[in-house]
Amino acid sequence: MSETNTQTADAPQQEPKGSGWGKRLVFIAPTLVFLVLIGFFVKQLGENPAELPSVLIDRPVPEFALEPLPGRGKPLTSESLKGDVSLVNIFGSWCVACQVEHPFLMQIKESGFVPIHGIDWREKDPRDGMRWLQKYGDPYDHVGLDPDSKVAVDFGVTGAPETFVVDKQGVIRYKHIGPVNAEVWEKTLKPLIEKLRTS
Repeated sequence: MSETNTQTADAPQQEPKGSGWGKRLVFIAPTLVFLVLIGFFVKQLGENPAELPSVLIDRPVPEFALEPLPGRGKPLTSESLKGDVSLVNIFGSWCVACQVEHPFLMQIKESGFVPIHGIDWREKDPRDGMRWLQKYGDPYDHVGLDPDSKVAVDFGVTGAPETFVVDKQGVIRYKHIGPVNAEVWEKTLKPLIEKLRTS
């Protein structure tokens, strides 16, 4: 064999033109697909999770009967939600966002504008909910205990706080995810309650 052939065999192999992109594409393509899917889901959900629709809108509240918090004589039932437009607020003493929301619920209570009923959700010790209300104030007409999430699941609750507007017939008309504040109250909840009272 000639010396030239030996050098050719020992020389580094050159990659065919364009093959570097092919290897990169194998790694880039899944990332691009993932980002497109994320973008699609974000668009579907919208920017505000509080505006996610609920399958229960315009349907009667699920039938339920919850034991009251210790020291509260009246249980909370689906029948408690008939006769007047009301709010049903899902809360828990463990919930930081509920504590943020609570002063505004107290303002609503003090205004006398609408009755608020509470569902104390996933409370490990029922006395914790009562102590929490004693410490921060009690905006609720009725408070029912839902430690095992049976009623929360029926309501389609995904977290706390969540607030439902229920009409005089006990039909759910609106669901708000997250803390109720002055903006949510003035722009959405209060006008809806006024409209439901006159219809």
